[in-house]
Amino acid sequence: QVQLVESGGGLVQPGGSLRLSCVASGFTFSRYGMRWYLQAPGKERELVARISAAGVFTSYADSVKGRFTISRDNAKNTVFLQMTSLKPEDTAVYYCNANDGVHYEYWGQGTQVTVSS
Repeated sequence: QVQLVESGGGLVQPGGSLRLSCVASGFTFSRYGMRWYLQAPGKERELVARISAAGVFTSYADSVKGRFTISRDNAKNTVFLQMTSLKPEDTAVYYCNANDGVHYEYWGQGTQVTVSS
């Protein structure tokens, strides 16, 4: 059974930091590119960051460049999103996504991040 389980969300003040984690099971994690998406209330889901299967290549949305860092630990089947200098507009549900680039794509259930004073 494929599972992606996110954690690490919560309430944080503007300028603060959070580290999201996504633990994968039920598929060969090291063969999948991993992505983080966000979905703000009333808006479409958008890509935040992605990392290649081996962790060599990363890319980011312009809105988070220099503030967010995606990384992965293939030995632990886990992908991370380190978020710093958080802004109120970062408030959203954050989703983990696994994609083999050919046939298969999996989603987690999401974790809420709220940036507010």
